[in-house]
Amino acid sequence: MSVQYKDYYQSLGVSRTASADEIKKAFRKLAREFHPDVAKDKKKAEEKFKEINEAYEVLSDADKRKKYDELGANWKSGAEFRPPPGYGGFGGGGQTFRGGRPMSSEDFETHFGGTGFSDFFEQLFGSRMRGGGPGGFGQRGGFAAEEPESRDIEGDILVTLEEARRGSLRTVTVRHENRTDSHQVKIPAGITEGQKLRIAGRGESGGDLYLRVRLAKHPDFEVDGHNLIHELELAPWEAALGAEISIPTLDGKVNIKIPAGTASGQKLRVRGHGLGKTGDLIVATRIVVPGKITDAQKKMWEQLAQESKFYPRD
Repeated sequence: MSVQYKDYYQSLGVSRTASADEIKKAFRKLAREFHPDVAKDKKKAEEKFKEINEAYEVLSDADKRKKYDELGANWKSGAEFRPPPGYGGFGGGGQTFRGGRPMSSEDFETHFGGTGFSDFFEQLFGSRMRGGGPGGFGQRGGFAAEEPESRDIEGDILVTLEEARRGSLRTVTVRHENRTDSHQVKIPAGITEGQKLRIAGRGESGGDLYLRVRLAKHPDFEVDGHNLIHELELAPWEAALGAEISIPTLDGKVNIKIPAGTASGQKLRVRGHGLGKTGDLIVATRIVVPGKITDAQKKMWEQLAQESKFYPRD
């Protein structure tokens, strides 16, 4: 099955030679602009947010980016695309048969909708289990008779951090060879990266459907288990004198107190603002020195240096 080629570099607005930092910076800028919680046109923003998340999912991972780059730069975004033989990242267990012949990947091909990932991503990086080994054949009156074989199928589902914190209900469509099924999938609060959601009996011929959770990237937070990590930039005087600063959480902004004498790299815990009931928000501080200062500011820094009795190298 052919799909539309996705130009992930174009999605993030960066060149194919962009550094990891440039890719991260571009993602953060776009993610803040198109996050569904802040955009006016939520439907359009949601689609764009999924697009840039998928692009960042690939380009921020060195192995995925290398694999993607192997396709070459000559593909045009929106053009029909079919992965080269043996390219796809499909999983599977054992060899299965249909009609007395080995089954190809096309025979068990299953596509998903509503998961947050495009067919292009699923073709290249999706993980779908295709059957559980030889089976479905029995002897009846001396003839080999094909019987339906129960098979589990597996796909990925992109879950936003907001969904992981509060829980949600999603509609997922599964396009089998001869039919399309829609299922309501409950995403429980506190779900974590890599966790699998099992929908019993929704695979092939009575097998189960498994959806592996991939947490969407967020411009303000990194994920560590159930905890969220937010990097907070501090001016030197804020770190030295202490300050009250407003920081983002998944539930809106909250004010926190920065103790006087806070060091760069120090971590502050804001309880109850992570994922699920047990997660916290960890604020990692980073002191940022102004790149340019005026003559008056320079004199103040020089005066501070003369007055200060603190020498960190002693």
